[in-house]
Amino acid sequence: MFIYTIRRLNLFIITLAILTMIGFSILRLDQTSLWSNQPFWSGWLIYIENLLAGNLGLNQDGSPILQEVLTVFPATLELCFFAFGLSLIIGIPLGTLAGVRQGRPIDTIISSLALVGYSIPLFWLAMLLILLFSLNLGWLPVAGRYSLLYEIQHVTGFAIIDVLLSEKPYRAEALIDVIHHLILPTLVLATAPTTEVIRLTRASVAEVMTQNYIKVAHTKGLSTFEIIIRHVRKNAIPPIIPKLGMQFSTMMTFAMLTESIFNWPGIGRWLLDAISDQNYVAIQAGVITVASFTLIANIFSDLTGAAINPLVRKEWYAIK
Repeated sequence: MFIYTIRRLNLFIITLAILTMIGFSILRLDQTSLWSNQPFWSGWLIYIENLLAGNLGLNQDGSPILQEVLTVFPATLELCFFAFGLSLIIGIPLGTLAGVRQGRPIDTIISSLALVGYSIPLFWLAMLLILLFSLNLGWLPVAGRYSLLYEIQHVTGFAIIDVLLSEKPYRAEALIDVIHHLILPTLVLATAPTTEVIRLTRASVAEVMTQNYIKVAHTKGLSTFEIIIRHVRKNAIPPIIPKLGMQFSTMMTFAMLTESIFNWPGIGRWLLDAISDQNYVAIQAGVITVASFTLIANIFSDLTGAAINPLVRKEWYAIK
């Protein structure tokens, strides 16, 4: 496990170094920037020193760009965490059911729904949900993170946590309002990852169901539910953990469009505004932040999967 971890961290460092080259190249696109007048390699080393010191550059008004990133990035993380959790809550049970009942009508129905969910354009689904639940039924707000009626102090950047930490008399009402604003973006953002979780879980469960120890469990008289709990779950879930980490990384890209549609004040919408304004400093800061977090999520999922499933390490060594 130690050697596996070292090799994964080496790959992480190499990828991160390439990422910093991309961020530095973005800064050099601005011909008026001081970075464009410096030699590439010496300027790149200075750029890395600034990153290690937490200096992502200055905005057009002279304010540190890091402060803006720390303001908008938690909003994106909050949305992604809830969407990813919803994907696991829905996707793993449905994928398990489809894998256990492979080839039967319930498998066909779940697989068809997953295919439809994966094929639906994200913006089209968002518009339909807004039209139904916001404009026609009036149950949920159209956009935003919370209503302007409530003043929520920025402490952690996570709206739900900041509301719980607040001592305002309307704390309970503000919490309900934050949850209402969170429902539609979460549903939209969770749709595509949920279908992938269903597909991955189904394939893994179907493979486990063909193993000899499952047949032995049937001959012992164990029910299907007992087999799933005792054998299928602990053998089917660990192999897909690294792939689930990839789904969380993909969700970060889907969040950009979701935030734009629902006017969610996250780093995705902030980055789109920076691209529109040709703010190269903000663009490289957003790219470095999102890509670094994506790399960390992938490394964490790989190491977690390897710790739970030793076969991952053996296969990796065999490939190497």
